Amino acid sequence: MDLVKWARIKSPWVLHLNTGGCNGCDIEVLAALMPRSDVERFGILLQGSPRHADLIVCQGPITKQMRDRVVRIYEQVPEPKFVMAIGSCACTAGVFQGCYNVLGGIDKAIPVDVYVPGCPPNPAAIVDGVMKLLTKLKES
Repeated sequence: MDLVKWARIKSPWVLHLNTGGCNGCDIEVLAALMPRSDVERFGILLQGSPRHADLIVCQGPITKQMRDRVVRIYEQVPEPKFVMAIGSCACTAGVFQGCYNVLGGIDKAIPVDVYVPGCPPNPAAIVDGVMKLLTKLKES
């Protein structure tokens, strides 16, 4: 069991999920993956399938249309699974708060482990959120 925990800490696989924000956070997440910030030095690997991911990185608010899809994707991720909300839209619905079809932040549909606020957050804040998540993984 300790070997599996060690492997998850040293190489978390990430699913990037945008639920309909302005794409500002997408650009910052990609910047965090680039050589200047390089979150890959922590072993993070971007995955295209939720069945292979350990961590879901979410941007954008939860809308009525996306709620069921996000829950389905969350259920497809194997245990233990973690969720990181990036940007003020994912944390609190941001500028979309109060719109007729917006329910709120990501935590209105699925449980969130780490919040990275900002509109959009810079790559250093995203790296800090990743470090907080890895610390949380070590403690669990």
